Amino acid sequence: MDATAKSGFSRPQFESLLKRRFFFTESFEIYRTAPNFQGDNRGLYDYGPPGCALQANIVSEWRSHFVIEENIMELDCTAITPADVLKTSGHVEKFADYMCRDPAKGEYLRADHLVKGVLETRLEGHAKAVAGQAKFTKLDSAVAQDFESILAQLDNYGGPELGELIEKYDIRNPNGNGKVLPPVPFNLMFQSTIGPSAAAPIYLRPETAQGQFLNFQKLLEFRRGAMPFASACIGKSYRNEISPRSGLLRVREFLMAEIEHFVDPDTSKSHERFGEVADVQLPLLDRGTQLAGRTDVRLLSIGEAVHGDSKTGKSLVDNETLGYFLVRIYLYLLKIGADPARVRFRQHLDNEMAHYASDCWDAELLTSYGWIECVGCADRSAYDLTVHAKHTGSPLNVEVTRPVPVEVDAWQAVLDKKVLGPRFKKDAKKIEASVAALDQSTLASLADELAQKAVITVPTEPLATGASSVELSADICTIEKVKRVEHTRKYTPNVIEPSFGIGRILYSVLEHVYWHRPDDVARGVLSLPILVAPTKVLIAPLSNNATLQPIAKKLAARLRRLRIANDVDSSSTSIGKRYARNDELGTPLGVTIDFDTVQNGSLTLRERDSMAQVRASEDEIIEAICSLVEGRESWADVYKRLPPFTGQNQDE
Repeated sequence: MDATAKSGFSRPQFESLLKRRFFFTESFEIYRTAPNFQGDNRGLYDYGPPGCALQANIVSEWRSHFVIEENIMELDCTAITPADVLKTSGHVEKFADYMCRDPAKGEYLRADHLVKGVLETRLEGHAKAVAGQAKFTKLDSAVAQDFESILAQLDNYGGPELGELIEKYDIRNPNGNGKVLPPVPFNLMFQSTIGPSAAAPIYLRPETAQGQFLNFQKLLEFRRGAMPFASACIGKSYRNEISPRSGLLRVREFLMAEIEHFVDPDTSKSHERFGEVADVQLPLLDRGTQLAGRTDVRLLSIGEAVHGDSKTGKSLVDNETLGYFLVRIYLYLLKIGADPARVRFRQHLDNEMAHYASDCWDAELLTSYGWIECVGCADRSAYDLTVHAKHTGSPLNVEVTRPVPVEVDAWQAVLDKKVLGPRFKKDAKKIEASVAALDQSTLASLADELAQKAVITVPTEPLATGASSVELSADICTIEKVKRVEHTRKYTPNVIEPSFGIGRILYSVLEHVYWHRPDDVARGVLSLPILVAPTKVLIAPLSNNATLQPIAKKLAARLRRLRIANDVDSSSTSIGKRYARNDELGTPLGVTIDFDTVQNGSLTLRERDSMAQVRASEDEIIEAICSLVEGRESWADVYKRLPPFTGQNQDE
């Protein structure tokens, strides 16, 4: 494709193509445009036929690339989540963004987006002023450098820091130039209740991960106790975004695909297949570079990134399992159409790190909206399994036989059953089970508490009184350190989590593969890889002549039997316009049926990007299509071995 055409990207033309070809559309659009509509449908989208097919193909390849290749167990978990689960996980308290209110307009704006948008606009104006455009304002060079430094580390600012920036640089609402109030946190989860009594609060899940954590023990049993292993879940998640914008990039309902890879922390989180990817180079934007106010990317092999480069010996990525998945993510994105020149991995700054993460890298794709986070890859440590086990009293751990028994010092809680039974009656067994489930760190803190206060509080399953905890005094419970010989080892696995936003990936890839013919900006093309293209083959009879239609139907049926998605376009539009329409849909191949087909059975096969064509028998064309769809050949291979078509240019 032509580099000039590619560089002349026009977002209005691109988004017009997507809407015209019904890749997606605004949900409830006819209500929003109706008189007196009072609702808010922002951040909600419906996918049309090509959008659905593209999304399905992206997900299908995700399953092949990860679930099958990595032998991952897939789950399908409910989106309706009891509030207690998300309180325990920390989401109720911490899953929030900072927002500002414009009191004059009544608008709410996400604080970091407001700062970013205003500072970027000022820097753009500064660049134009430096270039001699008089109507723009030139900034002081020190101020311009400050703006660039702020933008490079914007994700490291919390609410108070964002408020200081807004005040210091007089950042206002671009819509009306009104002053905004200081940032306040806003929880992003949708809350509701179950049942008519409204007594059981729930949230729509903001991620698919929690269902996987709660099923850990069942997954471990299904795997016959073998570690490490991974689970996956693909499904809808929901976030009540403050100010949805940028089409599919910031929405309130979206498809996620998440992997939870459970690993023994005593193995240093090594990965048995790391050697296969150690030499793959990744574009990395590490934490230190961002804090220095820069955004330059280092191209480094993942082996060096994990184990230290030859010059400094410093490692950037925490462990092999995290590094392994970064490479697998990169290869997946390239396979489905991402431009390698517009992919980077950015390490999270300390202040933006999720409450559960110890290290995190985002795979970001560069679009006309800037760098967009499409995949997060986090080391969640043992946070989730630990907090859920502690809250419920249910074990979420692994027990393995030690090769050699070891003597250890361990805390041990002992209950006086002669006192326990008469005092707590039917609840005695529940209390006993809850005490037995306490881990060593909890027992250590409870031992101190018991020594100081002579009473401790232990969480339990709901008791006869309705309470979910019990107070145990020193006369009924003692906690002491004892020596014991351990023949088994119990541990809580750590978790490495790659988390994919499918809608963001879909939109970003569409931008990456979009271009227009060099001689006609109106002739847009989506150069989607055949692997994910919604339709693989267009079948186009040259005219409406009755003799051509049965051949088209027969060919379509033959391709369907081979599970190759195709579309017959027998409309009266010229063959060139039909090809142009399907170029916009990303259809990589086109078969033309003409009067020579009636005479000798030969067909013309056209390739979308080059518009080059070959002509051969039906069987040869079918074999070429199968070979291209299955990835056994490239178009260059097919063009070499089949006769080129030298007739009239059908794209005219």
